[in-house]
Amino acid sequence: MPSLFPSTSALSATFGASSPFHTRQQQQQQQQQSAPVKRSPYVARTELYQAWDALEDAKKKTQQIGNEVVKEYTKASNVAQAKAGHIELFSAKYYAACTFGGLMACGFTHWAVTPLDLVKCRRQVDSKLYTGNMDGWRKIIAADGTRGIYTGGSPTFFGYSIQGALKYGGYEFFKKFYSDLAGEENAVKYKTYVYLAGSASAEFFADIGLCPLEAVKVRMQTTIPPFATGTLNGINKIVSTEGVAGLYKGLYPLWARQIPYTMMKFASFETIVEMIYHRLPGKKSDYGKGAQTGVAFSAGYLAGILCAIVSHPADVMVSKLNSNRLPGEGSGAAVSRIYKDIGFGGLWNGLPVRIVMIGTLTGLQWMIYDSFKIFMGLPTTGGAPPKESVTAELKSLVK
Repeated sequence: MPSLFPSTSALSATFGASSPFHTRQQQQQQQQQSAPVKRSPYVARTELYQAWDALEDAKKKTQQIGNEVVKEYTKASNVAQAKAGHIELFSAKYYAACTFGGLMACGFTHWAVTPLDLVKCRRQVDSKLYTGNMDGWRKIIAADGTRGIYTGGSPTFFGYSIQGALKYGGYEFFKKFYSDLAGEENAVKYKTYVYLAGSASAEFFADIGLCPLEAVKVRMQTTIPPFATGTLNGINKIVSTEGVAGLYKGLYPLWARQIPYTMMKFASFETIVEMIYHRLPGKKSDYGKGAQTGVAFSAGYLAGILCAIVSHPADVMVSKLNSNRLPGEGSGAAVSRIYKDIGFGGLWNGLPVRIVMIGTLTGLQWMIYDSFKIFMGLPTTGGAPPKESVTAELKSLVK
């Protein structure tokens, strides 16, 4: 039986549009559609977190500064390359550029770690003088002021600038020289021996330039108060009392320390760089300047640790000879006497400090050296694939 009353749907269809409730609901829907969406109280409001905005601004500014630095660096590099002209690989100009790069890499970095070297040298001479680096620096600053921790910094800077120039430039020259002697096939097959021979030959001559200034540096650092006020003053004092030979009385121990050190430094660096690129995807030439200098620093730091261990006993003996050698005493007799005094364990005094110092030093040196080579449009050191010719690799890097 049909209902006498209209159904709900019929009432809604007939009177719904005139319903005040329906009209209010439509107005609310229209306002919601036209009005901007409001945040839920549970959603973070960025205007309340200014630190977040500041961090984002800092990131953007840092990126902008970085882009500007890269732009200016590239511009300066192009200007330098234009002034220098084309540098042909293994030419006199190439070796001159490598020599200057070595000067830049070694002088400043060795000077920068003078505070570490000062404490190390004094502990090698007297292991009871300081209990550690902090104790040494505290006592030195208390006695001589802040400048005291850079005692010996001047001869260090000049001496290692000369040594770095002859070492890096000489290594590039002797590496090519021995490679040519061996022939292309043998140079690849016995490349480690080429690295060892080239670095040993370069260091032999580099130490002749370093020795006089190393003598002044060691005496300034191992005498309290320092026996000289600076580099020239120290040279004049040694020459006036001992003659020119006094500047070179530590040459044999210096060779004993530096030649094994440099052989390990260059051969292990070349090997580690090659191992890194071997494990990375692609070729060395596929990586940009920043990546290649990063590899140089990492490989240099690891090589520096090995260098410190190999050369440390000789380093201790050099410090002892320069500070405790008797007048007229021969090198062999002095070494024998000092060894009886300190024993085998004494040869390893200060090794942990030297590992940190030499690791950081070597890493920075290789990074600076390879950065300069890139700046001048030259390929970085190491990492050449054995099956590719040197010329092909260098051309791909220069592009």
